[in-house]
Amino acid sequence: MRLRIAWIGKTKEAAIQSLTAEYLKRLSRYIPTDSIELPNEAALLKQLEKSGSRPAQTLVLLDSRGKQVSSEQFAEFLQQQQDRGTQSLLFAVGGPDGFSDTARAASSFQLSLGKMTLPHELARVVLLEQLYRGFTILKGHPYHLGH
Repeated sequence: MRLRIAWIGKTKEAAIQSLTAEYLKRLSRYIPTDSIELPNEAALLKQLEKSGSRPAQTLVLLDSRGKQVSSEQFAEFLQQQQDRGTQSLLFAVGGPDGFSDTARAASSFQLSLGKMTLPHELARVVLLEQLYRGFTILKGHPYHLGH
């Protein structure tokens, strides 16, 4: 399986860029990972069309209306995707206005990071940290137990 993390909008804050790079680097120790910065939702939907892999990319949207899960449940979700043979798991963080009904309909799963509203750039960092945490849980690494 390959992880793809997409976000809409340019990253303005150096601290966000640094944390994004750090967690992408950490994740790459466990799973092939890449990231993509997109100008808008239409570009995200085009990424799904470009997918020539079989099965097609599985899109997971970060959405305030999505399902809330614990870190352990999130790790189970990642394991289930691997067990199903998902080739590419695409996580997408929307812009400040979130996603349209069209994007939600195109997704396989919608994930909420909680009831609090987060700036979209911070949501990306939280997602990356939780992806890293999920893979450390699956591999039995002590990271999850120490935080």
